[in-house]
Amino acid sequence: MQKTDFTVTTLGERTVPSPVKLSTVNDDYIANYTDDSEYIIYDIETTPDAAQRTFAKDRLLEKAGPRQKIYFNPADVCAAIVTCGGLCPGLNDVIRAIVMCLWYRYGVKNIVGFRYGYRGFFSEFNLAPINLAPAAVTDIHRRGGTILGSSRGYGGRAERIVDTLERMNINILFTIGGDGTQRGALGICREIDRRGLTIAVVGVPKTIDNDLSFVQKSFGFETAVSKAVISIASAHTEAADAVNGIGLVKVMGRQSGFIAAHTALAINDVNFVLVPEVPFELEGENGLLARLETRLKSRGHAVILAAEGAGQDLPAASETKDASGNATLADIGLFLKQKITACFKAKNMEVNLKYIDPGYIIRSAPANANDSIYCARLGANAVHAAMAGKTEMIISMIHNRLVHIPTALAVATKNTIDPDGPLWRDVLEATGQPQLMINGKS
Repeated sequence: MQKTDFTVTTLGERTVPSPVKLSTVNDDYIANYTDDSEYIIYDIETTPDAAQRTFAKDRLLEKAGPRQKIYFNPADVCAAIVTCGGLCPGLNDVIRAIVMCLWYRYGVKNIVGFRYGYRGFFSEFNLAPINLAPAAVTDIHRRGGTILGSSRGYGGRAERIVDTLERMNINILFTIGGDGTQRGALGICREIDRRGLTIAVVGVPKTIDNDLSFVQKSFGFETAVSKAVISIASAHTEAADAVNGIGLVKVMGRQSGFIAAHTALAINDVNFVLVPEVPFELEGENGLLARLETRLKSRGHAVILAAEGAGQDLPAASETKDASGNATLADIGLFLKQKITACFKAKNMEVNLKYIDPGYIIRSAPANANDSIYCARLGANAVHAAMAGKTEMIISMIHNRLVHIPTALAVATKNTIDPDGPLWRDVLEATGQPQLMINGKS
């Protein structure tokens, strides 16, 4: 395993007894505090003849959970929450969990929410923060979206964001968002450190694409897959009930095809899965169009599932960027629709293609039960970490254990499908598609 430092930054010594009353012993039917000596091994793979290992502290993952002593006096805390980037199932669930844990577990009564992402920190937008209390969040988990609103951009202006934190006497900031949001949070931490301030910044990773590093699963991902399955079922019905029917579905996944891969495995009605990690060609005997023709002639219908970042080398490249600094993607769904239609028209072969793009339906949906559970745990443990003075970190799940991950590690690289790994192997087995749709390879 490459050298990785999992050390989490702490603001200082913890001297305040926690108002969360738990136990320090086992077998007394009372939940225990989490001790700083408790860790999780990240690299769990081994072989029978591997040498016995010992672990340096910085190579182990710090377990999440409430500490017996905390850093902040709850009476002095002003906590803030911000949601950034695109919508995702579970945002309201996380907001609710943070507010409820702060209010009822720690007695923190000064909680504000910044509106519409990082732009809420800037006075020129006239977006006054809103006060958050249990009455304001009790039922929000039943709704999709975020009661705070969300937007992209403005996270790179750390100096002005910290100015706002100072002016409002905020000493804990919860950043709910993906890699762009957490990169902004990292810049905020750097500015806080430069000024010598004691403000904790704790992130809750939100990326529907499931592409943050050192995060086993992002919240909202499971809901996204369950909603995408509905679209595939519709596409399959439309395709199967038409002459040479083709169902084409596009789902989220800019650089990572996890939603597409898991959706294909969940319903087993997909014949071709296109993801950003695996290149493909359209033309030629082993290209997608030829393989699609073979499928139609043998079975009379086909379903294609494309992640939005798949095949971006095929359409004309765009040099524009969105507000988060991401390159603007070509619409691979419409591109494939046009190419497939033109191909079979030229062959004088009748096809009936139905194109479905459920992206906004998926993003704006309420979280399902499993995601709601996950969001509740992420939010509560983000509070435990912040009250203990942990900062410059995100709450993550690794090996089904909630842990603390330094923000810098989480945003250093993207989490992507390994084309040589077991997930993609299982997708190929479920779909029956060629290992590679590139001419000269199969």
